[in-house]
Amino acid sequence: MISTNEYFGGNVKSLGYTSASGQSTVGVMEAGEYEFSTSTHETMYVIEGKMTVKLPNNNTWVAYNPGDSFKIDANEKFQVKVSSQTSYLCQYK
Repeated sequence: MISTNEYFGGNVKSLGYTSASGQSTVGVMEAGEYEFSTSTHETMYVIEGKMTVKLPNNNTWVAYNPGDSFKIDANEKFQVKVSSQTSYLCQYK
């Protein structure tokens, strides 16, 4: 079953699904700044566009481009900035 998710007044939208490797979402973010919380371990892949990310316990913003990925542990918060529509794949464990 495909689920739909919408956050930040519709500025972030994703479709959730289950594959052989587990739960995932694929989505798009509008330009903006966002803070996300995790409930499980997440690996986020940038598909198109660019994300500038501040990971938990880190004061440095890091740019991620298409093909790049980053990991966030469960029960953490992280911040994301995007300057144009950016697509992503997020895998949960």
